[in-house]
Amino acid sequence: QVQLVESGGGQAQDGGSLRLSCAASGRTVSSYAMGWFRQAPGKEREFVAAITWAGGSTYYSDSVKGRFTISRDYAKNTVYLQMNGLKPEDTAVYYCGASRYGSRIAMDYDYWGQGTQVTVSS
Repeated sequence: QVQLVESGGGQAQDGGSLRLSCAASGRTVSSYAMGWFRQAPGKEREFVAAITWAGGSTYYSDSVKGRFTISRDYAKNTVYLQMNGLKPEDTAVYYCGASRYGSRIAMDYDYWGQGTQVTVSS
């Protein structure tokens, strides 16, 4: 069992920055890849970024590449999403997930956090 708790959401201006955190706990958390997804009202959950625990390989959606950075702190079992150059279209609830694979597909994730709201105003 893996437990995930997100934090760091809030409001930002167009062009601003926020950093999201996802604290993971559980006996086998080190064997999972971690990902960030987002879901806007009326839309499907969308892949944002993922990172493998072992090798630190990272993956990004085209919409955030160059603006967002995913990273992890092994000692704290925490994954971060640094979001720079925020745009109003980044407004969504952001979810952290744990997967056996470094996947871009939400169905491949076994565990999810409760989500944190990010709102970007123009």
